[in-house]
Amino acid sequence: MLDDAQRWPLWCPVGLAVGIALYFSLPFEPPPWAGPGALLLGVLAALAVRGRTALMVAVIAATLVAGGFAAAQLRSTWIAAPVLEKPVRSATIVGRVVQNAVHGDGGRILLEDVRFLRPIVEVVPARVRVNLRAFDATLVPGDWVELRGGLMPPAAPAQPDAFDFQRKAYFERLGAVGYGFGPPRAVAPPTGESGGGFAAAVGRLRHAITERIAAGLDGQAGAVAAALLTGMRGAIDDGVLAAMRDAGLAHLLAISGLHIGLFAAILFFSVRALLALIEPVALRHPIKKWAAVAALAGTAFYLLLSGMTIPTQRAFLMGALVIVGILLDRRGVTMRSVAWAAAAVLILQPESLLGPSFQMSFAAVIGLVATYEALRDRDTPRLDRRTAARRVLAYFAGVMLVTVVATLATAPFAIYHFNRVAVFGLAANFLAVPMTAIWIMPWGILALVLMPLGLEGWALAPMGWGIDGVIAVAQTVAGWPGAVERLPAMPMLGLLLTAFGGLWLCLWRHAWRLLGIIPFVAGLASTPLTERPDILVDGEAKIFAVGLADGDLALSSARAARYTGETWLRRNGQKAPAAWPGNDDRLRCDASACIYRAEGHVVALVYDERALVEDCRIADVVVSLVPVRGDCPSAKALIDRFDIWRKGAHAVYLDGEAIAIESVASRHGARPWSTVRKTGGQKD
Repeated sequence: MLDDAQRWPLWCPVGLAVGIALYFSLPFEPPPWAGPGALLLGVLAALAVRGRTALMVAVIAATLVAGGFAAAQLRSTWIAAPVLEKPVRSATIVGRVVQNAVHGDGGRILLEDVRFLRPIVEVVPARVRVNLRAFDATLVPGDWVELRGGLMPPAAPAQPDAFDFQRKAYFERLGAVGYGFGPPRAVAPPTGESGGGFAAAVGRLRHAITERIAAGLDGQAGAVAAALLTGMRGAIDDGVLAAMRDAGLAHLLAISGLHIGLFAAILFFSVRALLALIEPVALRHPIKKWAAVAALAGTAFYLLLSGMTIPTQRAFLMGALVIVGILLDRRGVTMRSVAWAAAAVLILQPESLLGPSFQMSFAAVIGLVATYEALRDRDTPRLDRRTAARRVLAYFAGVMLVTVVATLATAPFAIYHFNRVAVFGLAANFLAVPMTAIWIMPWGILALVLMPLGLEGWALAPMGWGIDGVIAVAQTVAGWPGAVERLPAMPMLGLLLTAFGGLWLCLWRHAWRLLGIIPFVAGLASTPLTERPDILVDGEAKIFAVGLADGDLALSSARAARYTGETWLRRNGQKAPAAWPGNDDRLRCDASACIYRAEGHVVALVYDERALVEDCRIADVVVSLVPVRGDCPSAKALIDRFDIWRKGAHAVYLDGEAIAIESVASRHGARPWSTVRKTGGQKD
C-alpha cells in the first residue's frame, strides 16, 4: 500500500485542472506569453529550490497550475478556426463530408474545407454542420457535396451561466450550423483536393459498419448496437434515449470504461484460450503477453471505431496501462494509472475539463479504483474457494457496489450539467449491466470479427435479444412513479466543493481522508441555495421568463426560442412552464407589455414601443424587446433591444432594494469563442 506521503503525485492532474479552469474563467484573453512564461518561471524556480522539500512541493504545485494554464492557452491558439460572422439565410456551399448520420427524423451532415459558391462570404468557416430532412446513406466521409441551406454562427448561451455551445463549437472547429433546403448533391473534388486521408478512411469504416449493423439488425436494437460498436447514436429514437436516461442507463450508450474494459478482457481471454489449445505454443511461449498485445491492438481499433470521445480516450489509456502492466509483470489497476490518463487528456485536450464527459468519466473511475484499493487491502476469501452459487452472488454484489459508487461519484456532475437524478438507477443497472457484460458485448465483438466474412448476422441476432432486454428494463424502470428527480442548477461553488471533497476522500488512504465527506456533502447541499433569476430575456429578444411566487418560471411564449425556453426550465428544475400570465398576482399583461411586481420593484416587460411612454413613467426596471430611443425617467435599470443584441441573454435578480443584472457578455467576456458586439444600434 502506498503511504500518503507517496501519493502526492496523484494530485498532479488536479494542479493542471486548476490552471485550465483559471484560463477558461478569465473574462478576457491573456497575452500570448502569459501561460508559457509562467510555466518557464515555474520550471526555473523548481530548479532553484532543489533540496528544500516543503518549498519544492509549493513550487511544483504552482508550476502544474501554470502548465495547465499554458496548455489551455496554446490549445486555444492552435485550434482557432474562422467562424461565420452573421447569419446567411440562403447559401450554396461545397464541402467534404466528415460525418453523415441519421439524426432524429432526418439526417445531419458535417462538412470541412467549405467553399461558398453564393453569396460571397468574407469569413468562411472551417467546418459546417447542417441538419437535413432526410438521411442519404450513399454519402460517406471523404465525399465532396454541394448543398443549399441557411447558416448561422454557433449560438451563444441561453442564459449567463448556462452551457456555452460557442466554446464547444470553437474547440471542434465548427464555424457555422444550419439546415438544408434539400438533399446534398455529390460533386467532384475541387482541383488539388483529396478524400480526407486517414481520418476520412476511419470515418468511412465507421459508416460502413454502422450500415452493416442496421442491415443485419432492424429497429431500435440495431440502432443501439451501432451506438455500442461505433458510437453512432443518431438512429436511436428519442423515446428510447429518454427511457435510458431516466432509468440511469444512459452510460451504457456512451462507449467508455465498461465497453473498453469488456472489449479488452474478452479479446485477452479469448486469444489466450485459443493459444492455450496449441500445446507447443503454450509450453514454449509467453501466451499471456501475446494475448495482452492482441487485446491492446483490438482496443486501439475500437478506440478509432468509436469516434475517440473523451470517456473512450480515458478508458483506452487506463486499459493500455493495465495491459502494459501485464507485459511488464506489474499491477496495472492503480490510482497512478488514473492520474496518468487524466494528465494526458488534460494536456492534449484541456477544454475537455469543462465537459460532463470528462468530469463524470473520471469521477466514476476514481471512485471505483479507490473502492478497489480499499477492498484489496482487506482479508477477503479467495474466489476459487467459493461455490458456483457464491460466485454468482459475488458478481451481482459487485455490480451493485460498482453502481452505488459510480452513482455517488457522478451525481454532483449530473445535477450540475443535466439538473436531474435517476432515482431507480441502482435497480436498472443491477439488471442491465450484467446483460451488457455477459451477453451483449461478447456477441458484438464476435459480430465485428465475423463482419469481413459477411457472417455478422449470426452474432447480431442474439446481440439484439439482449439489447431488447435492456430497452425493456429501461422503459419499465423509467415508467415507475418518481423515476426522475428534477433539481435546479447547482452553483459552481457547490460543484467545486463536491469535486474537492471527492478527490480528498479517494486520493488519500489514511483516516484523514474522511474529512473529504464534509465539502462533498456541503456541495450537494448547495443546490437548494442556488440564486434563481427573477427575470430572463433571451439573446434574440423573442421571449421573457419570470419567476412566480412558488419558484416556478412562466414563459411568455411556448413556441418562440424553444431550445432557450427548455434550457431555462431545465435549469430551474421544471418539466413544464407555468401559465403566462396565469393567476399569480405578480404578473399582469396586455397586448403590448406586462407589469411584473416582485421584491418591492415594478418591472415593465415591453413588446411594443407604444407601451414605453407609460411604462417609462411607472417602472423602476424596464426590459424591452424593442429599442428604447428616448429617455426612460423612472427606470433605475434598463435593458432594451440594443443591449440584448450587443450582450446576449440577460438575467435580472431582484433582492430588496438591490437590482443586479447579468448578461452573457458580462459573464463570458471577450474570448476567442465568444460573441461580443461592439458596434451596431445606438440609443438616441
